[in-house]
Amino acid sequence: MAAEPAQIPVAALDAPLATRLKAVADELRLTVLQVLGQSSFGVLELCEILDVRQSGLSHHLKVLARAGWVETRREGNAIFYRRALPGLDDALHTALLEQVDAAPLPAAVARRLEAVQDRRAQRSRDYFARLRDGTPGTARELIADYPQYAEVSEQLLRRAQPDGGELAVEIGPGDGRFLAAMAPHYRQLVGYDSAPAMLEAARKQLAAHGVENVALECGEWPGVAPDEAAADALVLNMVLHHMPAPADSLRAAARRLKVGGVMLVTELCEHDQHWAHESCGDLWLGFDEQELLAWAARAGLEPLECQYLAQRNGFQVQVRTFVRTGER
Repeated sequence: MAAEPAQIPVAALDAPLATRLKAVADELRLTVLQVLGQSSFGVLELCEILDVRQSGLSHHLKVLARAGWVETRREGNAIFYRRALPGLDDALHTALLEQVDAAPLPAAVARRLEAVQDRRAQRSRDYFARLRDGTPGTARELIADYPQYAEVSEQLLRRAQPDGGELAVEIGPGDGRFLAAMAPHYRQLVGYDSAPAMLEAARKQLAAHGVENVALECGEWPGVAPDEAAADALVLNMVLHHMPAPADSLRAAARRLKVGGVMLVTELCEHDQHWAHESCGDLWLGFDEQELLAWAARAGLEPLECQYLAQRNGFQVQVRTFVRTGER
């Protein structure tokens, strides 16, 4: 008769390991980690998404935080929870998050999550709707105006994809200047934006440059774009901090790339300039380097090159290229 496997009492485990395992031995806490894989959320948002009382959820968040599964970030006067990034050699952390991300969200949770994200997106829509002439005001220029990052962004994209390609996509193309710069290197280009005023500015810009191989589409990303891996290059220049779910938006963008396709991401580094929320329509105060890299890895993207631009008025810009390595 085969011997029964030895039972390992929890008390025999290393204390930190036992704490970590106990923290995720709960269905609600695992769902919290699933939801936080989409974006960072405040306690009240999480209560709405999960349909639980604040007192109960606060307890669960404390358990996850003590065990190192979640951490907090201050955005203005609000505290947001996000998933803690695994260490380089933390196989347990990495494996659990992979399992969590592979499981579908419960349908009711997914519907409430979508409602919360849509309210966030409305803030950005309202901001850009106020730009009737499609031109950002002086507040936006204090952060990072186009000439500050355009040359480096174009150089990194050209180095990553020197021969150009068939199709390039830009999400949130602003006034169209970067589309015009890419136009000679790709047979066809598409720009997606939810703000009609910005698209009108892009049309004027492209017409002024005599560019005829660009199509402009109005709608919310990613629903506005075909869900197929068709693009050779995909560009996100200074738009992730306007998106209600930046991690999810990045994954959706990666799915539009061919295997071997290149993604260019130009973004603000994490900062504490809270006035950007109201003055510039920013939903997020930039992003930490490791956070962006973790999102990219989950999306099947491998980093190629990165450059940091000189700080300006307390803001710093990171320019990154990635290559899509496979399906995710």
